[in-house]
Amino acid sequence: MDFGFTAADEAFRSEAREWLVAHVDGSSDRRGWERTLGKSGWIGLGWPESGYGNRSATLTQQVAWAEEYARVGAPSRSGHIGENLLAPTLLAHGTEEQKSRFLPPVAAGDELWCQGYSEPGAGSDLAGVRTKAERGADGTYRVSGQKIWTSLAQEADWCFVLARSDPESRRHRGLSFLLVPMDQPGRIEVRPIRQMTGTSEFNEVFFDGACARAEHVVGGEGSGWRVAMSLLGFERGVSTLAQQIGFARELGRIVELAVATGAVRDSVVRERLVRQWAELRVMRWNALRTLGGSGDAGAPSVAKVLWGGWHQRLGELAMLVRGAAGAVGPGEWSASEPYELDESQRQFLFSRADTIYGGSDQIQRTIIAERVLGLPREPKGGAV
Repeated sequence: MDFGFTAADEAFRSEAREWLVAHVDGSSDRRGWERTLGKSGWIGLGWPESGYGNRSATLTQQVAWAEEYARVGAPSRSGHIGENLLAPTLLAHGTEEQKSRFLPPVAAGDELWCQGYSEPGAGSDLAGVRTKAERGADGTYRVSGQKIWTSLAQEADWCFVLARSDPESRRHRGLSFLLVPMDQPGRIEVRPIRQMTGTSEFNEVFFDGACARAEHVVGGEGSGWRVAMSLLGFERGVSTLAQQIGFARELGRIVELAVATGAVRDSVVRERLVRQWAELRVMRWNALRTLGGSGDAGAPSVAKVLWGGWHQRLGELAMLVRGAAGAVGPGEWSASEPYELDESQRQFLFSRADTIYGGSDQIQRTIIAERVLGLPREPKGGAV
């Protein structure tokens, strides 16, 4: 399938590649990397408006940038939540004052964001939010409650929080979308969640009367559900194609390992390797087909179901190729280093969550059934 890159797109790709090769140095300073990107205008390429310190780029140029970023193995982004989720939401629903205040620091890589959506008992069922936002006489909101699975909360300067501003409301009604500063000692506590990999990318966040200013409510009080659903539509787009380049690199390493270990002589292993390759090609074609489209309510859910299951099976395949050696760590066990994993072991364990985070497979299939296929809605008393 020819995506139709123009000469201008290829020139943009060359510029991006040259810049990345010159600036990617393997440093672990993720905040510093965000500022490096910001200084050259590489943050906010997909924003429909320029003038916030970002450069504008066409959809195909955004794809070129994302692909080159993945190819050079550039660092994982700390600013993607602000760039790809908050910014489009503000551009769609924010006031001019909100856009002027928050978009330039995102584009510069100076302010990092996290997302306060999921709660214990209200993960995929976002309408079950119980975090409260009580408005005082001075217009300031006091936010109290708990959020969970909050990516990068330990690094973030701000959090956009979905909270119940009408205590008498239920489900989708009476919610507000608030911008909350994270630097509030005694009012906000972040607790890292240790995963099977031994790392802690996700966190619990506890709000105990945390302050949010009245002018930092996006879309107006009580419009939180509309704003939140709009934001979810921005979660999967150009980045899907770049993600697939990373997936292809992982698959390539497993193929090389299968050849080196002789596992490729097993017909079952060969069949699974070919199947993973073919499914990855199908995912790319599907992403290209839906990229930039509108009105397809099921496209994000289809993409999530496809890649979540695919990546999880890839982790399982890595262990199959490794055989018994996959159960042995890369170093000798010690009390100071009790949980050392190699790359394929970490991939296998982390990918167990691929079909859960970002909306579980069950929820995505319900969305596809109801919004695309027109099947009867889930009964109110049933599982959501």
